[in-house]
This record gives sequence, C-alpha cells and structure tokens, in this order.
Amino acid sequence: MTATTLRWAIVDGWTIARRDLIHWANQPMTVVFGVAFPIVITLAFGYLFGGAVQVPEGAGYFAFLMPGMYGMTMLFGLSSTMIAVTTDAAKGVTDRFRSLPMAPSAVLTGRAVADLLHSVLILAGLLLCGLAVGWRPETLPGAAGAVGLLLLLRFSLLWAGVYLGLRTKDPGAAVAIQTMEFPIGFLSNAFVAPATMPGWLGAVAEWNPLSATVAAARELFGNPGWGGDSWVAEHAVLMALVWPAVITVVFFTLSVRLYQRLDR
Repeated sequence: MTATTLRWAIVDGWTIARRDLIHWANQPMTVVFGVAFPIVITLAFGYLFGGAVQVPEGAGYFAFLMPGMYGMTMLFGLSSTMIAVTTDAAKGVTDRFRSLPMAPSAVLTGRAVADLLHSVLILAGLLLCGLAVGWRPETLPGAAGAVGLLLLLRFSLLWAGVYLGLRTKDPGAAVAIQTMEFPIGFLSNAFVAPATMPGWLGAVAEWNPLSATVAAARELFGNPGWGGDSWVAEHAVLMALVWPAVITVVFFTLSVRLYQRLDR
C-alpha cells in the first residue's frame, strides 16, 4: 500500500465516521440514552442489591462494583455495533458505499472509529458516576492503564459486532445478541467470585475474556477483587491484553473477508 493509498483510506474512513457522528448530533437522545443506561444499572445494583451481596472483606460495595460495571458496559457495545451494521445493510446504505470510489476498508474502519468514540463518551459518563458515588482509583497512571484495557476490550468486541452484523444482515437478529450479553457478563468475575460456582462453570468464568479485563482493571484501579490461585487469575493484566488481541485478529480478518464477498 502506497502512502497516497493509505492517506485516502484514512480520509475515507474518517468521512464514514463523521457520518455516524453527525447522526448522533441530530439524534442526541440516542447518545443520552447510551450514557444514561449503564448509570441507571449501576445505581440499581449499588443501592438496591448492594446490601445483599458479599464483597471482599473490608471493601465498600461501589469500590468493588465499578470495575465490573465498566467491563459490562464495554460488552454491551457489541450489540449496538451489530445493530448499526445490520441496519445499514438492510437499508442498502452499505451497498451504496461499496459503489462509491472510496477505499474498501473505509466502511468498516469508519464504523469502528465512530463506535469507539461513542464508547469513550459512555465510559466517561460511568467514570463520573463512579466518582459521584464514592468510588476512587488509587493512582492516575493505574487508572489510565485500566481505562486503556477497557477500551481495548471494546475495540475487539466492536469487530465481533461488525462481523455478526455483516453475517446476519437482519436488525432483528441483534435482539438475540442483546439477550446473550447479560448471561455472558454474569458468567464472569464481574459480580460473583468464580470460586463459588461449580468447578467447571467457575473455570469457564475465569477464562471469560471479560473476567480478565475486569480483574486487570480492579488491579490497576487499586480496587478489591476476588483474587484466585489459577494461572489466568494471577496473570489478569497479561490476559487482558492477549484476549482482545486474539478477538481483534480473528474478527477483523473475518469481517474484511466477508465484506469483500458481499456482492458475490
């Protein structure tokens, strides 16, 4: 790829991303709801169920809860990306983009940039909510590292959403993905210690990519967690880098190949 080709690919990708940003500016309630939903869920968990949940000894519930909610919020983005991709495909927008003289990668990278920016906004709102209810990170460098890992997970799941959206081409199919987000999120260390689960189920929860990111975020934020003596629990930060890298490579490759075959 020449420098000129790369330059036009970047310009075209940003053009597609701007399209989505303009849509959100014209429909601000979509953004408001996206920011408000995880905040409402967090407050519900914290104030309605917090007193009934056992947390690591000496820990306040919000100090324990917030990293789990940050991770869950990144997981929730999978279906929103899928809905956007399937909607564009169903309306013929994707086909119109493919007929234009633009870089073939622009449609996918533009969607990725727009959704990642949207996730930054949602995560920022939830971080402010955490600070308002008393959650505090220990150090700014640690907090920056934790936020980076959370967004890295979102970036990888974004490509999974793009692939599923291109594969199904049906906005209604996103409902099935949305219903699976909560079970996948609960089958992790976000809210319950894997050690309290049946042996095989606890092992699945420990190897859940979300568990690695949540455990690493708790470690970097300096917040309490479940710990554990398994290899994956002791190397949470490493796995919080490895899992997103694997997911990104797999689903990015599948997405590009599927996009190139749409007209065949």
